[in-house]
Amino acid sequence: MARTHANHWRKIPEATIVSVVTKDAESIEKLPVSSSVELYDNLPAALTQGDFNVVDLCTPTTTHVELALLAAAAGKHLFVEKPMARTLYDCDLIIEAAEQAGIVIMVGHVVRFFPEFAAAKRAIESGAIGVPAAIRTSRSAGHPKGGWHNWFADPQQSGGVLLDMAIHDMDWILWCFGPVERVFAKGLYGKGEYAGVLDYGLVTFTLRSGAIAHVTGSWAHTGPLRTTFEVCGDAGMLEHDSAKSIPFSMTVRPVNGAQPGPAITANPLSPYDDPYYKELREFADSILRNRRPTVTVYDARAAVQLALAALESIETGLPVTIVEL
Repeated sequence: MARTHANHWRKIPEATIVSVVTKDAESIEKLPVSSSVELYDNLPAALTQGDFNVVDLCTPTTTHVELALLAAAAGKHLFVEKPMARTLYDCDLIIEAAEQAGIVIMVGHVVRFFPEFAAAKRAIESGAIGVPAAIRTSRSAGHPKGGWHNWFADPQQSGGVLLDMAIHDMDWILWCFGPVERVFAKGLYGKGEYAGVLDYGLVTFTLRSGAIAHVTGSWAHTGPLRTTFEVCGDAGMLEHDSAKSIPFSMTVRPVNGAQPGPAITANPLSPYDDPYYKELREFADSILRNRRPTVTVYDARAAVQLALAALESIETGLPVTIVEL
């Protein structure tokens, strides 16, 4: 993710990468940065000696709170990869520190910037499919290997597939359909022979609106990352499948014998349509214009709350009621 972010920071004229903090000095060779970039092995040293005003955290989830508090205390604007933190308590510490410091902070819920997911949001808001009643999403990939000391394989660090990956869809559901009332989940999270090898979760959300949402997350997939969604309303349906040549379509329910509408495509047109570029551009614009990013820390906290509720439901076998702030 650090390489991905570095590639897109280079496309933002107002930004320059001046420092890199890493525990692995050899990793600097993999980053698309200038040879003159300053290299540090810890963030406190960079904050004391470096000359910059933004920190971009692409580190394991459990390190977010410590690093975010250091950056906020130094008055640095802060971009944090998702999930915001491993616990709600840590999320609240980050939020409080950011508010006290008066910095701009944004969490990397990049799926909002993917064209298919953004197009679906617009269609839902326009009323094109009427009142949504049923939502289904899936996000499947192989189990992530490597990382810092193979941290993804430790459920206590990564939170497994639901907190680390399916949280993207949870954020999108909150963004498009509003708050969740109840969560029930089944999965392999941290279970015996599967722990650290495979993970799978199936979550059912009962929304305050009365709609039902199903989220599937899998680290047991054998192919490349695949994402899908279906949104069914009383006037039509939206569909997305990243494996299809037409990745996004909308079908309107026939009225008085009318035929369904044509498929709508939503493919990136240029490097500047890349969702990772778009989210960093949004963050940069928020700093330059001194405004709150469209993805707020409260949005990010709400997504963590849903993912943790799903993990609790898996462990207890019981549904979990969501209590909002």
